[in-house]
Amino acid sequence: MHNTPLPHDHGQNVTNILEHMPKEEDFQLLSAIFKLLGDGSRIRIFWILCHCEECVLNLSAMVDMSSPAVSHHLKQLKAGGLITSRRAGKEVYYKAACTHHARLLHDMVERLMEITCPI
Repeated sequence: MHNTPLPHDHGQNVTNILEHMPKEEDFQLLSAIFKLLGDGSRIRIFWILCHCEECVLNLSAMVDMSSPAVSHHLKQLKAGGLITSRRAGKEVYYKAACTHHARLLHDMVERLMEITCPI
């Protein structure tokens, strides 16, 4: 909580705002998530994985990128907790994580782009 008087009094009572302001670490976490989505290719891959489970080769064809490039994006999305993977034999399948954060980000992407989910 911020106890020091503000340099200027603009007639607003900011005490309540400051008492409910999230911790600095929370803002850092949010910043990291936004950095993950700061790349158009990662947003496209994330969007696809919100609608289906796919392997690297199919994702590469869907977004017209090399498999190593897609793998790099998948690694970042997975490290950020936005996607999960499962192995079936030699194949690894990826999909959006079943978390509140991933669902919220998917909804945000949909709304901002005015895209209607195909499913």
